[in-house]
Amino acid sequence: MAIKNNVIIAGAGPVGCVAALILSNAGIPVTLLEAEAGLIQDLRASTFHPPSLDMLDELGVTPKLIERGLITPSIQYRDLDDGLVAEFDHALIADETNHPYRLQCEQFKLTRVIHDMLEPFGDTEFRFNARVTGASQTGEGVTVAYSTPDGDEEIFGAYLIGCDGSRSVVRKSQGIEFAGFTYPEQFVTISVPEPVDRIVPDMGHVAYISHPTEWCALIHAPDFWRFLFPIPMEMTREEAFDETYLQDRLHRLAPWDSAYSVNHKTLYGVNQRVAETYRKGRILLAGDAAHVNNPLGGMGMNGGLHDGINLANKLVRIIRGEESDDLLDRYDRQRRPIAVEYVQAQTIRNKKNLEEKDPAVRKRRQDELRAVAEDAGKSREILMQTSMIYGVRKSEAIQ
Repeated sequence: MAIKNNVIIAGAGPVGCVAALILSNAGIPVTLLEAEAGLIQDLRASTFHPPSLDMLDELGVTPKLIERGLITPSIQYRDLDDGLVAEFDHALIADETNHPYRLQCEQFKLTRVIHDMLEPFGDTEFRFNARVTGASQTGEGVTVAYSTPDGDEEIFGAYLIGCDGSRSVVRKSQGIEFAGFTYPEQFVTISVPEPVDRIVPDMGHVAYISHPTEWCALIHAPDFWRFLFPIPMEMTREEAFDETYLQDRLHRLAPWDSAYSVNHKTLYGVNQRVAETYRKGRILLAGDAAHVNNPLGGMGMNGGLHDGINLANKLVRIIRGEESDDLLDRYDRQRRPIAVEYVQAQTIRNKKNLEEKDPAVRKRRQDELRAVAEDAGKSREILMQTSMIYGVRKSEAIQ
């Protein structure tokens, strides 16, 4: 029989950990089921936007991230052939947020910070090597099946939050459609320790570099610079990671007279998808289990954090008896449209702008960006959108 007030979370990534911290702070027992042997060192997401930092600050997390991260006040839009096009400084929205900048800090640092913060909570448990294999529910609670090296097990709870990634078993167990599309190319990320801002003196710490076939997103994290760029779908992993090929791509993006030291490299396909619903009874979806998008703009993890924080706060009120669980329908109403109308739309637009092939359109886009950068009011609008502040406010306004 289900414990009446416990919550099970599938996945101990950023979204699952943040939700667990909110619930634990409220005295609610939490069990996190993580398929891996420990917290994974995933480098894919590293951007924390201002509203995320504001929310995490209320939990005491943001100062710990700042200690481990790199504050980046400005973002650049560049062209591979023409260089710097425009730069936007978050100082223009300092009256809208307590953190007018992006913080570059790898996502695994967030999970480790929260894991340490959760240690004093006796009712919070991480179960590693626990791969969720299915979930079912009644009006009284949820049963979650999972496999371990020692065999199959089950756990009972009042609610289940699926934070188990884009291939979510939780989502599939409920027959929830994951509509959208897959991009016709692969994405490569390469991390190097060389100081790219000294190699290319006007290079910013966050730079989006446009080109019809060789566009790139360049991010400076505390310990490395990360290049993200597309390759044809038909290229094999061996071809993509060939040393000569990688050096040629890196030198095209940031020319210099020495070889780069490649520390990390990943290759993956990218989707734009949103679950048809974020709620089915006592089972909820958040983060990549609910929506995935291309990484241009750093909105995926942030949108997931906003999901997890919104949902966990609602579960606290429900479990305390302050609200009925109809409040969970509001979670779906608040978060799903934002994924569709803001995150999906913005990230699709970001990619389209970077890879524009028509020279006339590219030139017009550059002229528009320069004009916006010279107008403080228009620059504020751009930053309010790209920082996700507008999306968060729209979400909060939905009843």
